[in-house]
Amino acid sequence: MLPDPQNVTEPHKELRFTRSGQGRRFFLAAAALTTLAIFLAAAAFTPGLEFPLWWSTLPLLPAIGLFFIAYRCVRFAYLLLTPLGVEIFPFTKSHKNLQVIYWSEIAHAEVSPDRSLLILHYNEEQTAGIKASLRPLAAAQRPLLARAIKGRMAQRLEATDS
Repeated sequence: MLPDPQNVTEPHKELRFTRSGQGRRFFLAAAALTTLAIFLAAAAFTPGLEFPLWWSTLPLLPAIGLFFIAYRCVRFAYLLLTPLGVEIFPFTKSHKNLQVIYWSEIAHAEVSPDRSLLILHYNEEQTAGIKASLRPLAAAQRPLLARAIKGRMAQRLEATDS
């Protein structure tokens, strides 16, 4: 139904972060709608209630859609840290709207103190750059991303010092 992510030639050289925090919310919403459909079906068979059975199918269509969205969030990348740079994948049409920011373009990178934003600065004055929300990531992944960005910036600093 949905294509699998493409194979990576050197997976040990990249860090992949998915929208798993966002996917969990879609999954919970889909589960709630499925539960509602089950209760509506049970109510249709309850004696004394005049309730059409087909009403129980109404919440199932949105639930199926939400399950697919949850799968997409958990399965496909949102942020990739590669040897070339940072790749930011939008939720839809990622093959057209993919943003690749090369490490050579980044003067400074950081994760906000509350770990809600990835901030990539294009100049030392920090007047130009990109802010990417980290809210779609699971809370457990945000410190790992912060550590990876900090480590990459330390590598760049060491390379310029030597």
